[in-house]
Amino acid sequence: MRPDNQKNSDIKEKQDRLAGLYEEYYDRIARYVYVRIGNRSEAEDIAGEVFLKALDSLKSYREEGVPMQAWLFRIAHNMVVDYFRKMGNKRLVPIDTVTVQDDSDPVKTAETNIEFERVKKAMEHLTEEQKEVINLRFFSGFTSKEAGAVMDKSDGAVREMQRAAMEKLRGILGVEL
Repeated sequence: MRPDNQKNSDIKEKQDRLAGLYEEYYDRIARYVYVRIGNRSEAEDIAGEVFLKALDSLKSYREEGVPMQAWLFRIAHNMVVDYFRKMGNKRLVPIDTVTVQDDSDPVKTAETNIEFERVKKAMEHLTEEQKEVINLRFFSGFTSKEAGAVMDKSDGAVREMQRAAMEKLRGILGVEL
């Protein structure tokens, strides 16, 4: 195969992978952005822009031990930073702005909302990086390696931040986590 044909084949393969990831990860990325900025329509716009930016950057993307989905979340992270820079507002929205609805049991929904309130208040005592680790690991379902790729930290640094955050939350909440 000629080098030009190989490049075109590689790009086509990356485009196909990105299209598949769009279906699987758009909602997760939109939720990740929403938790950070607190505006659902802006979060959906930014999530769409993440995939457009990724599409524009496919030629330079190299999977060097970092899965494409972690790369997408890194783009989302950078776009959130850009959003706050443009808005002149560095405040991050706590994770409690995302509510879990269970319409079949109103008592369970109320209990869940009360628990989110407790966690929200406790998370105010975490550093921004600890909040980010908790968001990526528990609310976005990332491994420590994937979270590290998003945050530009080592796997071990993510695990240590997570441990420190959980220890702090455990102390604040007075529970075993």
